[in-house]
Amino acid sequence: MKLHVYSEIGKLKTVLLHRPGKELENLTPSSLEDLLFDDIPYLPVAQSEHDVMASVLKSKEIQVLYVEDLISNVLKDEDVKAQFIKDMLIFNNINSPDLNQNLKDFLLKLDARALFEKITCGVRSNEIDLQNTSLSMRIRKEFPFFMRPMVNLYFQRDPVATVGSGISVNRMSTGIRRRETLLMDYVYRYHPLFKDEEIPKYYSLSDPFFMEGGDILVLSPKVIAVGISQRTEPEAVELFARRIFSSKESFETILTFVIPPMRAFMHLDTIFTMMDYDKFVIHAKLADDLEIFSIKNEKGKLKIDQEQRKIQNVLKNYLKLDAVELVKCGGDDLIAQDREQWSDGSNVLAICPGTVVTYSRNYVTNALIRKSGVEVIEIPSSELSRGRGGPRCMTMPIVREDF
Repeated sequence: MKLHVYSEIGKLKTVLLHRPGKELENLTPSSLEDLLFDDIPYLPVAQSEHDVMASVLKSKEIQVLYVEDLISNVLKDEDVKAQFIKDMLIFNNINSPDLNQNLKDFLLKLDARALFEKITCGVRSNEIDLQNTSLSMRIRKEFPFFMRPMVNLYFQRDPVATVGSGISVNRMSTGIRRRETLLMDYVYRYHPLFKDEEIPKYYSLSDPFFMEGGDILVLSPKVIAVGISQRTEPEAVELFARRIFSSKESFETILTFVIPPMRAFMHLDTIFTMMDYDKFVIHAKLADDLEIFSIKNEKGKLKIDQEQRKIQNVLKNYLKLDAVELVKCGGDDLIAQDREQWSDGSNVLAICPGTVVTYSRNYVTNALIRKSGVEVIEIPSSELSRGRGGPRCMTMPIVREDF
């Protein structure tokens, strides 16, 4: 399968999801902060809500792939499975030789699907009969988990992002999420859908700086927007830009948006997403205050300029538009702004030009989006939204049509 994403709004053809699983049932009040959650979702309802989203996408003739199916296929190869376990233990910082060997022996006995489920749900310390009596084993045995659950995995946008005909395999900012990237890295290397394709990598797990997919928006075949945020470092953006400009891609400009490092706007796509050629939804309080830089290629070197214009004029200029409409999340009501920003009113998924998927709970923003002429498909979100991510966060496009 050839990757092809040159816009945020081209007709979506193939998308990657992860249906929330039992990993969410390993959340506890004491682990919420470490695992980047604010509350504990009720799994059956979260799954039901996610299934509604998937059914909406399928009803629009969008191919839905699940990371759990893809990686389970890959792990059927025993050699790949052994290397995957070795790498996953490294990513889980299992440095004790005794514990590492015990976990390796435990995981190697599992079949491919069971291995995926165990890796994502976490390995509790009472699941393994520890045969070694070393000090580290005796102390570690008291911990609730030897490997903590991947509770953020249903936000598939962040670990790997499709950019043009290639991918950004992201070094995520928190160790607890960095393990997620390894799953799709293995899929692209070994799955029959992708292994024979020449897929350029514009970012890599081995790169030293943090970068996450929620900060990458492909606005057009010539323009990429990247957020410098709580989760993406400016050095990563420069490295990404150099690789994009030295590739065969058509991109000419990377617009960088400097985002305040706060939980409510952790990524660019939590404050700003594209709905149509000339329509965007944006965090109401940041619409006029975003610091923007443009990055271009000038004779093999990066040319970086600070944009002195407001975001509307920057978008008009680089997207060659006569006008740009910004729909404010929550409108002009200060209470609605804060409430709906918190529940991802700015994080919408365009499935084709002028049609977006949104959370039903953000009714103020949804009404304003409809007023702008954009079709809104609402999905339920009482439990999905507890993870602080919306429809765009949960979906990773693999193929979009050109618009």
